[in-house]
Amino acid sequence: MAFTDESLLIFDGACGTTLQSMNIAPSAWGDLAGCNEFLNISAPEYIIELHKKFLEAGAMVVETNTFGASSIVLTEYGLENKVDEINREAVKNAKKAISQLKDSSQPRYIAGSIGPTTKLPSLGHIETKVLAQSIREQVISLLEAGVDALIVETCQDLLQLKTALISCFEILDVAPKKLPVLASVTFEKQGTMLLGTDIAAVCATLAPFPLFSLGLNCATGPTDMVSQIQYLSQTWDKRISCIPNQGMPELKDGKTHYPLSPEEYSQHMLKFVAEYGVSIVGGCCGTGPEHIRQLATCLRGQKPQRQLQTNTESII
Repeated sequence: MAFTDESLLIFDGACGTTLQSMNIAPSAWGDLAGCNEFLNISAPEYIIELHKKFLEAGAMVVETNTFGASSIVLTEYGLENKVDEINREAVKNAKKAISQLKDSSQPRYIAGSIGPTTKLPSLGHIETKVLAQSIREQVISLLEAGVDALIVETCQDLLQLKTALISCFEILDVAPKKLPVLASVTFEKQGTMLLGTDIAAVCATLAPFPLFSLGLNCATGPTDMVSQIQYLSQTWDKRISCIPNQGMPELKDGKTHYPLSPEEYSQHMLKFVAEYGVSIVGGCCGTGPEHIRQLATCLRGQKPQRQLQTNTESII
């Protein structure tokens, strides 16, 4: 079965917070502490272990450890000449994790993660042509390394997202292998993207793109995503993804704490699938292997259900 044929896709959980929970030797980081992508080449065994944890928990899709593997981000660590190597090794690490699974009866897939970088073009941080070139470079490496899909995620600036998608499709249009592209935006608790864009504007802007799916990830937990997911359910005619945090982060004893238990998290996600037709689910910040295990158990045998409305005036 192919990635696009799966009626329900369960993605993995948080990369960063899961790595923080692992006993990683300080030498693995060198002098680049905080650069998770560096571990793809400095200590790949940890990344393979990370992927295996989620795969064994029931994830069908693992995202490559490449969220910040664009030249824009890697330049901040002096790794601008390592873009191709880091992206290719990230895919190789995901493939190794899949190959080491004892149960190979269920298809497993690899999604190439493309993050928003650290610069927003709408705020003048970067020119769109510079951003586009950086994204194209990363896409080529991920594509040639053999990912099954691309996910452009945690997008807070609609211009950044459009630029990234145009770059993706420019490469895919001439590539021998066509891949599904997933777009995932990030909405703040107040109900808009960071720069004030609402979900209706997102849908209108992205409608011309041949996307496999559109959805939300990061910033908030599932309860704060309900209105946007409901809107997508009633207006967006392609597949919907929801990859939330483990609830809204709280500060406890000087440390970031995410409140939702695996059971609470999975029940929220079940509602999104059963009532709003979400067919791509997973976890962002805070969600560990146990959240994905509970999610996979909760969704066993579940089919996404939804009916598109032709008249959306009441929800705009």
